[in-house]
This record gives sequence, C-alpha cells and structure tokens, in this order.
Amino acid sequence: MSNQKLFNVAVVGATGAVGEQIIRLLAKRDFPIQELKLLSSARSAGSKISFKGQEITVQEATADSFEGVDIALFSAGGDVSKALIPEAIKRGTVCVDNTSAFRMDPETPLVVPEVNIDKVSEHKGVIANPNCSTIQMVQTLKPLYDRYGISRVIVSTYQAVSGAGASAITEMLRQSREILDGQEVEPKILPVGSLPKKHQIAFNAIPQIDKFTDNGFTYEEMKMINETKKIMGDESLEVTATCVRIPVVYGHSESVYVELKSDFDVEEVKQLLADAPGLVLQDNAAEQEYPLATEATGKLETFVGRVRRDLSNPRALNLWIVSDNLLKGAAWNAVQIAEYIAIEQN
Repeated sequence: MSNQKLFNVAVVGATGAVGEQIIRLLAKRDFPIQELKLLSSARSAGSKISFKGQEITVQEATADSFEGVDIALFSAGGDVSKALIPEAIKRGTVCVDNTSAFRMDPETPLVVPEVNIDKVSEHKGVIANPNCSTIQMVQTLKPLYDRYGISRVIVSTYQAVSGAGASAITEMLRQSREILDGQEVEPKILPVGSLPKKHQIAFNAIPQIDKFTDNGFTYEEMKMINETKKIMGDESLEVTATCVRIPVVYGHSESVYVELKSDFDVEEVKQLLADAPGLVLQDNAAEQEYPLATEATGKLETFVGRVRRDLSNPRALNLWIVSDNLLKGAAWNAVQIAEYIAIEQN
C-alpha cells in the first residue's frame, strides 16, 4: 500500500484480545498510518503497547478522542460502540465495529470482504463486522450460493472459549488442572457471566452461548441466522443454528449442512471452495486430512473439509469449517475492511 495517503487510525479496546490482534495486523500489513491512537476504558488507560518499535500510551476513550481520526476500529463491547461511534461519526471518523451494536441496523453494512465488500461504499459512518461464527460460514457458503443457489442451512458450532474473553480461557485451564488433580471445580464465568447459573467447561460441552431468547434459541444462534441472511442478501434463505462452547482455546469449528437449489458434482464443489478467496480446502479422507482448530490457530484463512454429498438428500452437502475466531472471526475481517476504505480514499 505504498504511495498512498496516510491515515490517522484509532483502535478502541486496544488492550483486549481482539484489539491486540488488530494492532499486530496493522503493523504486519504495513497499513498506511500517520498516527495511531490506542484507546481503552479508564481502567486500562496508561498502559503502553509497542507498535513498529514505538511505545504508544493507551488513552481513555472519550468522544473527543476521535478529533482528527480518519478510521477507528472498535472492539470494546456493544455499550462502548453505541456510546462512542455516533460521536466519532460526528467528527468525520469512519468506524469499523466488531460488536453486535449495529449489525442488524438497516442503515449499516454488515461486511465479510470475500462475500460483499461492495456494501462498504453504502456506509453512513459505520461498517459492522459480523459475528465470528457467521463470518467463516458465509465465506464458505458464498461460492456455493453463487454457483448453485442455497435454500437451507443447518449449522452446529463448536466454539472456542476465547470467544468469551481472556477470563474464560483462564477458567478453562484452571478447571482442567483442578479436575486432573482430583479437586472440586467451581465454575464462575461460563456459559454467561451475567447469569446466576454457571457450568464446568473443562472436559465438557455447553450448548449455550449467550442468553436465551423467547423462541428457545440463544442470541448467538439468532445472530448466525439473521446475519447470514443479511450478508447473503437473501431473506428467503432458511437458516437454523445450535451453538456450543467446547474446551478449545482458539478456533471455532462448525458442522454445516447445506441444501443447494441445483444439482452439483462433489469434485466441482471442492474446486470452487479451493479457488475461493481466503478459503483453504483440506479434504483428504485417505490421509485423515481435514481442518483442525489447533492448526487454524494464528492463521488468517478459513479452512473447509469433510465435503460430501448428504446420503438422504442428493441436493445437500455436509461440510466442516474451521477458523481462528480472533483473526478471520474478528481482527482480520475488520482490518480487511479498513484496508478497503483506505484504498477507496486514494
């Protein structure tokens, strides 16, 4: 991105797990930065973060923080985004938001660059980053949708504890040690920090991510359902989801059943997936090659395998999709959007 205009960039939630990855990617991608502002809550303000050999002091995020800022990447929770993004927009800042605050707002583009990057140009100051589990699924569905059409999607997710924050990782590791040492486990965080009842995550699978809605689905499941329709631009798409937390640190895995509208050849499907931007096909049953969370960790791509025709419906496919939830599921998707904004403004 040489010979380009330089931008004043802010990262909101700079000390969090996603914020740290955003900062690392901005450096690694050599994003055209004039000045980088690192913003956080008052509690984390004052700490220092290294960026390209320079120590930057984290400041408390306030409305005035966005004076002179061209692009802001938000990853500090929905309440912070709701409070500060309107203030940032007033000051001329284009915001890329990693929270759910604006995702379903009809005025806000919900963008996965490999799927609908053209929607960025419709923004009114904010572009929303989808839910981590939605991103990797729609990225995989897109080439199939374009070639065959899709009528129905059934997804079961196996989501890493890092999606619930650093404290959830600590809890899982602590519980694992306690159980191996024969001690009693006292769950304190999962499935949902703000709810009274907690469950053990070590050596367990918890079929609840986020709170339950009135229809029996969780908010996480409803995000996948609604966001998929919005991103694909197809309200007729039938989507249902079951989201499960498992004791894995990084990397969400998904079992996806897809009903296509036209017939397909499995080898052609594999080639379509292999050729799709940002996707890596790992599908060799003879060699036991398929996507694994441990191998996807730290990588920007989304991995797909176990591609096979469904036995009960000849127009349906079964897929296994894995991606690093902090990278493509959050930080990398946001940085990709920011790169597109930067290119558009040159």
